[in-house]
Amino acid sequence: MRRIIMSCAPCLLAALVLCACRRDMFNQPKSDPLKESDFFADKAASRPIAPHTVARGHLDEDEAFYTGMIGTNLVTDLPMPVTKEMLQRGRERFEIYCEVCHGRAGEGNGMIVQRGFPAPPSYHIDRLRNAPIGHFYYVMTYGYGVMYSYASRVEPADRWAIAAYIRALQLSHDARIEDVPASQRPTLESSVK
Repeated sequence: MRRIIMSCAPCLLAALVLCACRRDMFNQPKSDPLKESDFFADKAASRPIAPHTVARGHLDEDEAFYTGMIGTNLVTDLPMPVTKEMLQRGRERFEIYCEVCHGRAGEGNGMIVQRGFPAPPSYHIDRLRNAPIGHFYYVMTYGYGVMYSYASRVEPADRWAIAAYIRALQLSHDARIEDVPASQRPTLESSVK
């Protein structure tokens, strides 16, 4: 048995050495992007993108909707219609993602703050009352101060719904019964009792 193994050993060693000599997997022919190449007639290694090609997941044609900005300016008007369903969705998302720090009424006194985390500013200060609505979307998207980005957690439409709900919180913060039309006061008063 030992003699058979010894007689086969040189063949096995030669087979291993010869298999390891092929380096074409290591040295694959390739072109470096933006470098000159002799392969194509135009001498460019990079090929032009086919017309109407859009990278998967990046069809963000509406700049205002996806960035909260138009050029370098924050959006001042909500880029979608405000509906009751949208405000309800905004409230739901606010309670999930924002309330823990900002508090139920947006005063910056959420449970996390009560346990020692730095307090965010109240939504009811003049600076944030006067901020364009795009500011809230932008902050949710990119973060600000100790608040990190929520872009990977909250979809763009939900970020706008939250921003609309923040506006509703701001408008309702100092609201008085006299602000409600007389025809709707009985309904409001009966729901409070």
